[in-house]
Amino acid sequence: MANGTSWSENEIAVTVADYMKMLTLELSGQRYNKAAHRRTLIQLLDNRSEGAIELKHQNISAVLRDLNCVWIPGYKPRGNYQSSLARYVENWINTHPEFDRTSLAAVEQPAVVPNEIDYHRLIVDPPAISDKAGETPATYSPTRQASKRDYVAREARNSALGNAGELLVMHYEEFRLRQAGKTTLAERIEHVSDTQGDGLGYDVLSFDVSGKERFIEVKTTAFAKETPFYASRNEVTFSSEAKDQFHLYRLFEFRKSPKLFTLPGRIDDYCDLDPVSYICRFR
Repeated sequence: MANGTSWSENEIAVTVADYMKMLTLELSGQRYNKAAHRRTLIQLLDNRSEGAIELKHQNISAVLRDLNCVWIPGYKPRGNYQSSLARYVENWINTHPEFDRTSLAAVEQPAVVPNEIDYHRLIVDPPAISDKAGETPATYSPTRQASKRDYVAREARNSALGNAGELLVMHYEEFRLRQAGKTTLAERIEHVSDTQGDGLGYDVLSFDVSGKERFIEVKTTAFAKETPFYASRNEVTFSSEAKDQFHLYRLFEFRKSPKLFTLPGRIDDYCDLDPVSYICRFR
């Protein structure tokens, strides 16, 4: 079989099983070797190149993203996957209850600020904004009968992780301003979500080197760079009202090796906003 032909049912099944094994190890904090897994997997496939396997792994990541699961960092979600692949991923999840237990333990695990952070290396580029070409077909609809948890939402409610991320940003902002010789400004940084409550629409008050106030909303995940996040209506509204001073700080891979990218301005300038729930009041 040539590399350009369709994947057989068996090829899809063994590839999904191997990916999900790696993901379960990832969530458990256990070491594994991607290259070793790929070498073993390629022996079970019909003349597939490493590049073809990489693309299939990215398709699996996209399925997991659309099921509100986390995925393996490094396998950036790639849309336009086939429904048959999604069915295999869903079936694997539904027949492996240990995945649910492992995922819940991972997203609900407490966190603290790491002791040793090289702030010179903390900042990375944000994800490239997609034009949506090649995304999941609109006809696909997840079923997930046995496991319907939203792990992204569960992690968003992890207050220990969120607070640790905010404290790390406080430390980074102090470092940034002191490096710029702005000691007075560094001493005025405020953790407003702690001192004034979480209803302001941002978490940290900091400053540009010019002295202009910088309103920072911190979103923290232990998982991949592209992991979706939740924002409140208040945060989205405030990002629009204060767009010239609002900054989203996104921390990712927090427990393993924290990295940070920042995005200025309105949240809906760089994110699709999906209303996931309604409040229903009796007439």
